[in-house]
Amino acid sequence: MVRDNLPTMNPAELDAILHQSLADHKLSGSEKQTLTGFALKHIDADQDRAVARSRAFDIARQAITDDETRRVLSWLEGVLKVVYPSQSGPADPAAAPTEVGFSPGEGCLRMIVGRFAAARRSADVCVFTVTDDRITRAILDAHRRGVKVRLISDNDKAHDLGSDVGQIAAAGVAVKVDHTPFHMHHKFAIFDGVRLLDGSYNWTRGAANDNEENLIDIGDPRLLAAFRQHFEALWEKL
Repeated sequence: MVRDNLPTMNPAELDAILHQSLADHKLSGSEKQTLTGFALKHIDADQDRAVARSRAFDIARQAITDDETRRVLSWLEGVLKVVYPSQSGPADPAAAPTEVGFSPGEGCLRMIVGRFAAARRSADVCVFTVTDDRITRAILDAHRRGVKVRLISDNDKAHDLGSDVGQIAAAGVAVKVDHTPFHMHHKFAIFDGVRLLDGSYNWTRGAANDNEENLIDIGDPRLLAAFRQHFEALWEKL
């Protein structure tokens, strides 16, 4: 499981981050980045999230001198525990069932955006083109969360009107473009090394709105190993 590779969460380190942020009663942009980095590195299981939530409420409660406000804060913590209860253990993305999507329609789009939203460490993307700004936002959101995103695309499409490849590269995402006389025509992506999206589906609005396309979300280790090896070979070659 992915969980096995995460360092153990240190509550004292989390407390220090929370105390520093609470000093001026604001969560600044840099403090958000620090907290996000800590979460990506240490918080994976629901139990960890429960501990982090409890520490945040305890520190906030210590900073409050008014009894009524403390009671309101305790009420809020109780509500969140009911609405977002801790589970018995972390979900294993590799164990999730295979999912298939077809277009026209937004089924394939939701699968792509959902995988980027769930990614915690890496997203290796190898696609002919990216023109759907909804997918671009999902890529950039993952990048901003600290997910290591790598993108391979085709030179003939990278400079097309509406292509978002330049925007993605300008945001700091690692991008390589195939400049051979032939097309880099793949449409696959690997998330955290444990989920594979593959199919005919182009990452465009036309694919969602008009084309007959397909996409598979699968965790088969043999397929993942083959696609990871091919991605790395392409990345090194370009």
